[in-house]
Amino acid sequence: MVAEPMEKKSGGFFAKLKQRLNRGKTWLTADLLGLGGRPLDDSTIEDLETRLLTADVGVEATTWLIDEMRKASKRATDVPAVELLRQTALALMRSVEAPLTVVTTHKPFVILAVGVNGTGKTTTVGKLAYRLKSAGYSVLLAAADTFRAAAVEQLQEWGERAGVPVIAQAAGADPAAVVHDALLAAKARNFDVVLADTAGRLHTAAGLMDELEKVKRVIRRFDATSPHEILLVLDASQGQNALAQALRFHERLGVTGLAITKLDGTAKGGILLAIARQLRVPIRLAAVGEGIDDLDDFRAAEFVQALIGEPAA
Repeated sequence: MVAEPMEKKSGGFFAKLKQRLNRGKTWLTADLLGLGGRPLDDSTIEDLETRLLTADVGVEATTWLIDEMRKASKRATDVPAVELLRQTALALMRSVEAPLTVVTTHKPFVILAVGVNGTGKTTTVGKLAYRLKSAGYSVLLAAADTFRAAAVEQLQEWGERAGVPVIAQAAGADPAAVVHDALLAAKARNFDVVLADTAGRLHTAAGLMDELEKVKRVIRRFDATSPHEILLVLDASQGQNALAQALRFHERLGVTGLAITKLDGTAKGGILLAIARQLRVPIRLAAVGEGIDDLDDFRAAEFVQALIGEPAA
């Protein structure tokens, strides 16, 4: 199989992320400034645990980070606690850093976007369509969110902005039927990618999760290897609830990648450490802002630098 990565953009995107992650007193970077060059002693560990938990890292991931830092400090006793945290967090985030790629031997390459209400899923789908088209792929959107008011119109607006067509049916139509029509159209018209937007649903709503499984089955009947990407869109500002959502969606659908939204809002950023530690699903994309080009590959080193700060000189 030939995987075609999308061309990476300049550092402007994560420069913007850094500005926003650093702008408030409750952010992890600002909290860590007071630690200075302190060693990893009991007092520093107590402070770190408090600050990590406040930053949405969660108990399990915080415990793991501290344990890994303790191990590292035995190998390098003169390394400050903040630097140990930076190195440990970077190793963790690099383990889930994996840009979205389109495998050209699958045509169409099918991406199913899922998530709960209000995560910015349709907006992310529109931005991703623009990104894929800018990378040279022909893209067809499937408006499989047939229940939310104006969802089809919203996706059609994004399609116009991105310059990609949209397959849609009337409000209340069967989402699986919409996706099936899109797959048939993509095959007939030789599209590279089908990107399906689905209705937001609570991860605890069994009936609605069943509906997503039906969509997945319909796609698989069309092509046994698809969907080639099940992209879960998560709102970083939801903190530990985002992790609960991710675990449930992964259990039901087998999520293959994550897109993280609203890192420019009230998110503290630490939830990504918890997600990386407990879910272990690749983080593909991150969104900062509402612009059509405010979506980029997730890059671990730049995220950790934005979250924790610059390494010591």
